[in-house]
Amino acid sequence: MDTLTLEVALPRDLFAMLGHSKPSAAEAMREFSVLGLYQERRISVGKAAELLGMGKREFVRLLARKGIAYFDYSQEELADEFQTVDECRKRPDWKG
Repeated sequence: MDTLTLEVALPRDLFAMLGHSKPSAAEAMREFSVLGLYQERRISVGKAAELLGMGKREFVRLLARKGIAYFDYSQEELADEFQTVDECRKRPDWKG
């Protein structure tokens, strides 16, 4: 993966909250950035996992540890999904 190094000015209090060392603070900022992009639906699970150097399963476990939903459907989206499943079940070739 192609990388870029940034120099970021942080308040000392924030630095302390991120881990008291430059490497741990940098890792925490990277993780927070990727999780934020994922929550905003700007990147996929696969891309988020790749950016954090982990597999998809490990990323899903990270989401669970952080209390972030893997499935985040609106009521309308969820209703559409259930309708699609119902329609599939009515097909003669359904093997569910």
